[in-house]
Amino acid sequence: MKNHKIHKILIIQTASIGDVVLATPLIEKLSAFFPRAIIDVLVKKGIESLLSGHPKLSRVIIWDKANNKYKEMRSLVKQIRKEKYEVVINLQRFASTGLITTLSGSRIKVGFSKNPFSLFFTKALKHRISANPDSSEHEIHRNLSLIDSFTDCNRNYPVRLYPSQNDFAKVSHLKTHAYITISPTSLWFTKQFPEVKWIEFLKASDQDLYVYFLGAKNDHTAADRISKGCGHPNTLNLCGKLTFLESAALMRDARMNFVNDSAPQHFASAMNAPVTAIFCSTVTAFGFGPLSEDSAVVEIDEKLDCRPCGLHGYTKCPKGHFKCALDINTDKLTARL
Repeated sequence: MKNHKIHKILIIQTASIGDVVLATPLIEKLSAFFPRAIIDVLVKKGIESLLSGHPKLSRVIIWDKANNKYKEMRSLVKQIRKEKYEVVINLQRFASTGLITTLSGSRIKVGFSKNPFSLFFTKALKHRISANPDSSEHEIHRNLSLIDSFTDCNRNYPVRLYPSQNDFAKVSHLKTHAYITISPTSLWFTKQFPEVKWIEFLKASDQDLYVYFLGAKNDHTAADRISKGCGHPNTLNLCGKLTFLESAALMRDARMNFVNDSAPQHFASAMNAPVTAIFCSTVTAFGFGPLSEDSAVVEIDEKLDCRPCGLHGYTKCPKGHFKCALDINTDKLTARL
């Protein structure tokens, strides 16, 4: 241990749901190194329930970025300075969180050099993302590298979520049959396996299996279309009906979880649940692939000059053909049942 005098730590990750899940190895490692330290996390409003009841966190601080973002930010800075954190770890590369970090009053401020305010951090590291598999690194390892200087260089810490007994009880009645889960949507069109392909897969799947669709409330209509289109006798649309942690609790005991390159993939990893991740326009070399012991990635066999077309995906295929998704052989999914 390189620093015994760390008593209060703040982790900042106010991006998406999946990004917050990928921040959890930091909590695991910091808790192991500083078991008496207070560890807090700053997330954006709407994601806080993901970390509800986390046994290694003291507080989850919420930033309402949708309403009076900068007024809220000023209030946050005052709150953070009052807490007198010795360490602030900023996982984001945007100016707003960089300013919060800079003004935190912490003696140790670490983050990535892409952040416009990284000049004012005590330590800033490069955040390297590459489509080249030979030079790729998983996002959790990039995140963990930020604390090497005051812990050690071991980055073998898992993503972890902690559903409560109530979360497991809420979904226990769904586990009386063998089942799979499907999280059919994504924030980005080009990261989303098309509905017609989900239908093709489900028509060829074991009709005795129960199929649970997972997602947010606004995913409910898409899941309904897939359910009706495939004619599978045992489907149940749970989109918008379960919390994040209830979904994770359900995924843990599934025969298989079928996901896109999106947040549910990271839920499966955090529960070490079996997962099959479909990568359409993106590639695992970016560092956001599945981490479960039983995991597989399904993607197009053909090498496309246009793939990957971007890190986060697009609202439509830039080339207009969407071959990276439509040409995926659904037999690869069936083989994972």
